[in-house]
Amino acid sequence: MTAFLNSFLIVALAEMGDRTQILSLLLAAQFKKKWTILLGVFIATVLNHALAAASGQWISTFLTPFILNVCLTVLFLGFALWILIPDRLDEQKPSPRFGALITTIFAFFMAEMGDKTQFATITLAAQYQSTLWVTLGTTCGMLFSNGLAIFLGEKLTQKISLTRIRWIASALYFIFGILTAIEALKIKLGN
Repeated sequence: MTAFLNSFLIVALAEMGDRTQILSLLLAAQFKKKWTILLGVFIATVLNHALAAASGQWISTFLTPFILNVCLTVLFLGFALWILIPDRLDEQKPSPRFGALITTIFAFFMAEMGDKTQFATITLAAQYQSTLWVTLGTTCGMLFSNGLAIFLGEKLTQKISLTRIRWIASALYFIFGILTAIEALKIKLGN
């Protein structure tokens, strides 16, 4: 359950102001089918994050616990810095010729490739050794934050500072990095 809760919290916060959240907002405005857009986000996220979590768990089988924790520490601390850089959606608006659901699945899956939440999913799966719980947690985190964008949209961004949310998410990644570094030290010292 720790894997699920931590995965949910990290991704829900990391997704605030992310390019995929902006994409969700644009798709909802373009198609006016909020529940269909949310379903597309769900399908794309499950596919993307299941692959990412499976990759993270597989990669961790090749590393000793100490090396794995050192790598995780570096990744978490890197994410703490990366999340402070605001995302912008530079691509053009998705083409509506395939309908709301197919357009959302394709656009969201592609936008999530190489995204910080995809890398976070890989890292969390390596840490927790749980493809299922990490995928469920990160998917729920994505649905939470993208659901806010889809259903509340601009009203939400006027009331909540995305900069403040990025700082909170950065602090959370930093804490995970420090805790993972402590775990690496314990392994190295034999405790």
